Amino acid sequence: MVKTVVCFGDSNTHGYDAMTNGRFAAEERWPGRLQTLLGEGYRVIEEGLSGRTAVFRDPLFEGLCGLDYLYPCLMSHEPVDSLLVMLGTNDVKLRFSATAANIARGMERLLTKALRTPEAFRGGKPDILLIAPPSIGIEYERTMVYGEMGAGCHEKTDLLRGFYRELAERLSIRYLDAGSIPGLRMSPPDYMHLNAEGHRLLAETLAELLP
Repeated sequence: MVKTVVCFGDSNTHGYDAMTNGRFAAEERWPGRLQTLLGEGYRVIEEGLSGRTAVFRDPLFEGLCGLDYLYPCLMSHEPVDSLLVMLGTNDVKLRFSATAANIARGMERLLTKALRTPEAFRGGKPDILLIAPPSIGIEYERTMVYGEMGAGCHEKTDLLRGFYRELAERLSIRYLDAGSIPGLRMSPPDYMHLNAEGHRLLAETLAELLP
């Protein structure tokens, strides 16, 4: 039996390359690398969208609310064996006026929705892994993305890691703090996206964790 893994995330799952303003090749992005590492017994599905939030509807761009898309995403790929969620980086934008605690509550809504959709999971048993993204580097304040993100993003993403850990424990789901992976961090020029090495390190860690 081939197991289906859905990777639900934002630009760091989509594979945005801040150095080129393009996209890493499929085999360089962490879902693609994860597929290679796990082998033929798994089907890794990449569901990354740049700008995606957990629950907020962006007033500037359409279709970015993860909560709205989660159900059709899960049902279109059912039966799902594992759902990997890595969101929160975009939720810290100043235009959403949310604290880290607010964002964690939004993530709880998203994860609860997944848990209450057992029909999408093989055997009706949701297996969910919440991934806290690495913190945005404080250096982002000196880059062009500051105008898009606004103030306070470094602090909020740093606080999210603790809130997400507590949330995962309370919901009895699996948890990974991506920022704790040695060598993995947000890289220049914007300090809020993974480089190719970061994608490799995340994939290798997940390949050990998933089975």
